[in-house]
Amino acid sequence: MSNSHAYQNNYSTTSYGAQGGADGGGFVQGGYGGSQGGSQESPGGSKTYGKDTLRPVTIKQILEAVQPHPDADFKIDGSEVTQLSFVGQVHSISTQATNNTYKVDDGTGLIEVKQWIDNDAAPENARPVPEEGKYIHVWGRLKSFHDKRHVGAHIIRPVVDMNEVTFHGLEATLAHLYFTRGPIDTAGAMTKKEGGDGMFVDSYGGNNMGAGDASTGGGKILPAKVSRNSRIVFDLLQSEPQNNEGLNVNMIATKLGMPVAEVYKCGDELLAEGCIYTTVDDETWAVLEY
Repeated sequence: MSNSHAYQNNYSTTSYGAQGGADGGGFVQGGYGGSQGGSQESPGGSKTYGKDTLRPVTIKQILEAVQPHPDADFKIDGSEVTQLSFVGQVHSISTQATNNTYKVDDGTGLIEVKQWIDNDAAPENARPVPEEGKYIHVWGRLKSFHDKRHVGAHIIRPVVDMNEVTFHGLEATLAHLYFTRGPIDTAGAMTKKEGGDGMFVDSYGGNNMGAGDASTGGGKILPAKVSRNSRIVFDLLQSEPQNNEGLNVNMIATKLGMPVAEVYKCGDELLAEGCIYTTVDDETWAVLEY
């Protein structure tokens, strides 16, 4: 899949031979906090809807998932995850008496998938074994044994329509953006409101500047957690005519009628988020374009 959200290159090169379909053929609505898969009961009886929600991921995300300690649940994008799904190509198959192990590649990494064999199942109900080189869709749970990660598969299904590969990539991207940037404010993106909560933002003190909000308009999209005043500063940096040096802190404060200390605070937040950068000195900023 195409990852435009800056995945790092901390993984081995693979020989993924995907022939992605042209269209995904679907759309996911709602948040990922509990809308996708059902919930499960914990041993103590309390329901853990959030972390047991089915999460579409890439193999790279699986390999880079964080586990605070051996007994803790894994976290992807800062959110606990137990049930996950991914699509990939079977590289090799190892058949044993109790389980089948598949090495699966999705273009972002390679991981082992283990599926237990039900020896008591009738022959007509036995699980089919995927073929090498074929694409499969895996639903399962991320596990670690002797510091080596694998996915314990609940279901493995062959991919018969290559559009499924494309759609899963888009769905995994949507989930990643949801957890890293927050949910999409569709009402705010589509409707202009008085008060600066829609397509236009108010300047500091309430006077509408008439410029597009960078979080919903035509400019760079800011993370959802960025504060209102920081958005106002960023909007000025985007819209104000300037040379390559950007705008100085004092000029920003004057134009917005904002205290210099508050401008510095906003600048620190925008710098930390990678939205702006310093130019001629630490008090002059410009928008980071990429």
